[in-house]
Amino acid sequence: MFRFASRKILNSKMHKVCINSLTLYHTLKRQKMYPPEMVKPMKEDLTTVGFNELLNADAVDHAIQNNEGTLLVVVNSVCGCAAGNMRPGVKLSVNGENKPDQLTTVFAGVDGEAVAQARKYFLPYPPSSPSIALFKDGKLVHFLERHHIEGGSAEMIAHNLAAAYKEFC
Repeated sequence: MFRFASRKILNSKMHKVCINSLTLYHTLKRQKMYPPEMVKPMKEDLTTVGFNELLNADAVDHAIQNNEGTLLVVVNSVCGCAAGNMRPGVKLSVNGENKPDQLTTVFAGVDGEAVAQARKYFLPYPPSSPSIALFKDGKLVHFLERHHIEGGSAEMIAHNLAAAYKEFC
């Protein structure tokens, strides 16, 4: 009887530890890696030129699943290659004759739920930030991973996207 009671108490304490650990994990997971005031200018770099922020999984699903035509999803980031090349390249790319019908963005390290959901639509490509996805009628048709963006100039990124727009938009 004593043994059984000890196991029961031990199991109860272990259960509480597991629950507390899971609660802490999920709390930390929901926290943003970067403070909002730090990323505000980086977000505004795209939102001021017409990009709509997708802030949660439902917004991502709605944008991709209910889109007829073309949709650009930019995974924004604080990294130097995003700041120095990707955002200016994306902005240049939408100044041309052909461009996506809808422009959207999620921010890695800030909009975690939205980024995770968007990345499900990017499969088979692995998670990458920054990255740029072009969808046509809800299907992924063009994708630029971080390694395509790093080291490239804004003009090179814009040229790559403009070629995709010419084909799909």
